[in-house]
Amino acid sequence: MIKKRYILNFPPDSGDKAFTYHLVKDYDIRINILKAEVFPGKSGSLLLELQGKKENIEKGVEYIQSHKIVCESLDKRIHFQSEKCIDCGNCTAVCFAGALTMDKQSWNLNFNKEKCVVCELCIPACPLKLFRIDFQ
Repeated sequence: MIKKRYILNFPPDSGDKAFTYHLVKDYDIRINILKAEVFPGKSGSLLLELQGKKENIEKGVEYIQSHKIVCESLDKRIHFQSEKCIDCGNCTAVCFAGALTMDKQSWNLNFNKEKCVVCELCIPACPLKLFRIDFQ
C-alpha cells in the first residue's frame, strides 16, 4: 500500500460525475480529500490523498485523466526556492500540517512536500516570498 497526493483540476462540464466513488468502488483506492475548491458550472480543484496498491492508483489516475480531468502529483505544483532561503523559520510557525520544520541540529529549514496540504499559509509568512503553489 502506498499513499500519494494529487491535485485534480476539473473542467466545467465534469461536475455531475461521481469520480471519487469510482476510485473507491472500481479501483479499491482510499481517498482523503485535503482541499477542495469546486464551483458548479465552472472549473474546480481538488487535493486528494490516494491510498492503495500502486497499480490500482495508476489505473485510477488513468481513469480520471480519460475524463479530461488534469491530475498531477502534488509535488509538481509546489514551488519552493530553497536555495534562497535564509532559514528564518517564519513559515514553520503557520504550518499546521508539519510539512515545514526546522532541523534541531543545523537550524536549517526542512520542507516535506508529502505532508503539505496546500493551505497556502506559508506564502504570506515567508518574508522573501519563496513559496508558490499552483492549486488552480
